[in-house]
Amino acid sequence: EGEQREQADSFASLAQGFAVALLAIYALLAIPFKSYTQPLVVMGAIPFGIIGAIWGHVLLGINLAMLSMFGVVALSGVVVNDSLILLSFYNQLRAGGMAQDEAIVEAGRQRFRPIILTSATTFFALLPMILEKSVQAQFLIPMAVSLGFGILFATFIILLVVPAATKNLETLLQWSQRRRVLAPVGTEQTGEPAV
Repeated sequence: EGEQREQADSFASLAQGFAVALLAIYALLAIPFKSYTQPLVVMGAIPFGIIGAIWGHVLLGINLAMLSMFGVVALSGVVVNDSLILLSFYNQLRAGGMAQDEAIVEAGRQRFRPIILTSATTFFALLPMILEKSVQAQFLIPMAVSLGFGILFATFIILLVVPAATKNLETLLQWSQRRRVLAPVGTEQTGEPAV
């Protein structure tokens, strides 16, 4: 009973720490992007990293442990890097005057290799620990699995989802701005909408 209580307390503490980490990541991304919405696109990779971490445990037949959760929290900070690389380059192209669709395709093309290399080097650096059979390493393997497989899975999703989410978000923002600009045109001076 005491062990279960301690585990519940640890999970509650970890959940609070995870929430604080997500807020910190959002704040740190919002400053350079000068946007409230683009950090959400970048952070959209985090759930895919968590899915990858879970599938890594399933594939290797390893139970989810407390250290797996620590790995997931660490993963949330690492997995945004690929999205950040892609989206920051897209913003540079847009600032240079490139059209939206062209900028998305060009950003994906130009940043494909750095994104794949960043993720692959991280995964292969963790692979010796994941495959280690010694008793001393068994303690850290769940965390390494969470990090390694989470990054690997999220990378391939990022290359598809982030460009699509960026296009949809920008289209939605443009539509919202047009609607705000056109709103006064359809109203009478009485304040009632024109029919």
